[in-house]
Amino acid sequence: MSSTGQAYQVRNDDLYKAIYEILQEFCILYVRTDSLMEHFQNQHPNPPPSLFHLFTSFLRLGATAFGGPAMVAYIRKMAVEKNRWLDESSARDGVALCQTIPGATAMQMSAYVGLRTRGVGGAGASFIGFGLPAFLFMMVLSALYAQAHSLPAVVSLFNGLQAIIVAVVANATVSFGRAFIKNWKNVINALIAAGLFGFKVSPILVIIVAAFLGAVLYSEQPHPAALNPVHNAHAPRSLFLILSATVIGFGALYFLDRKLFDLATLMFRIDLFAFGGGFASVPLMYHEVVEVRSWLDGKTLLDGIALGQVTPGPIVMTATFIGYLLKGPLGALLSTLSVFLPSFMIIVGTAPYFDGLRTSPYFKRVITGILCSFVGLLLTVTVRFALNIPWDIIRTLLSGAAFIALFLKVDILWVVLAGTVISLIVL
Repeated sequence: MSSTGQAYQVRNDDLYKAIYEILQEFCILYVRTDSLMEHFQNQHPNPPPSLFHLFTSFLRLGATAFGGPAMVAYIRKMAVEKNRWLDESSARDGVALCQTIPGATAMQMSAYVGLRTRGVGGAGASFIGFGLPAFLFMMVLSALYAQAHSLPAVVSLFNGLQAIIVAVVANATVSFGRAFIKNWKNVINALIAAGLFGFKVSPILVIIVAAFLGAVLYSEQPHPAALNPVHNAHAPRSLFLILSATVIGFGALYFLDRKLFDLATLMFRIDLFAFGGGFASVPLMYHEVVEVRSWLDGKTLLDGIALGQVTPGPIVMTATFIGYLLKGPLGALLSTLSVFLPSFMIIVGTAPYFDGLRTSPYFKRVITGILCSFVGLLLTVTVRFALNIPWDIIRTLLSGAAFIALFLKVDILWVVLAGTVISLIVL
């Protein structure tokens, strides 16, 4: 080889070596940077999501919101573990707040997440997104019911989903139990709450007992750091505007259509007194709609409640069914808005002050007791759902497979879709 060729080869070798060293240093830098970014992300929540992202995230979750209060566990998972919009402490406070005030717990928790991340606008986006699928489902089923008064196709479609619902609630019970049951005091509190719920004691009384037990049992609780309110500065003004619009709307209904006015104000009052979650609204609806006003007979209302249990969303969505049968689509819309408005306004009005209360160590004990009672509630709901299922081999296998899939963190959407297909084919 000529000297020129040798020099060229040497230069090429030096170039390759330089490129190799640069790539090696880049890889080392990348790994270090990636580790630093991972550490930073683990230490700090993600930036607040957009209103559209909040809406679509809760819309997707609401489309599979089977199991009522069990969905709170999935809301927490999405907001804390998956997207890191909230820290664990904020989520725990939200669960305690939403269980304490009246209304459907899962709907309130969706509004709480939106409020903590993007203020009142975020609360509205997440609240509407989470409830919209259930509203649309119930509108369609109510229209079919009004035409035929029997739903064999719907019964076939959801025949196996009741077994899936048991698995969803059971998995949520395990998830919450692992998160909040840490010692024998927590176990005692949860079991007492479950027992009281099992004997049909009023949910608000159970919450009071759990709060008292928390104050007595937990003598030492860490003093939590105060939270910085996020986008809550305009909450009082927004709440005033929502309340004013509600009063004006009720006033207009009073003069335009007295029956629509009666329907809307009735649903508004029902939500105000539905302490303990959506299931507390059922006896109130039965008393007012069947016994007091005779708008529907008992069998028809029970049919609506059954539809509320086999569709996504809270059971209080039965208000859509009642409104549709009484006054068509407009009645369904106004009835649904009215039965959720109090919950939304209470969340907006109380969440900012809840941040201040949580800094008290005594209040922290009460929160711990309430959270343990929620585990007991989920346990009792699981048992009640299971007792209402006509179990056979297929349903048992379907429910067991769904529980295992959820426990292994398979997305609930795919579990429900698979259960729907199997139900249509097998059952």
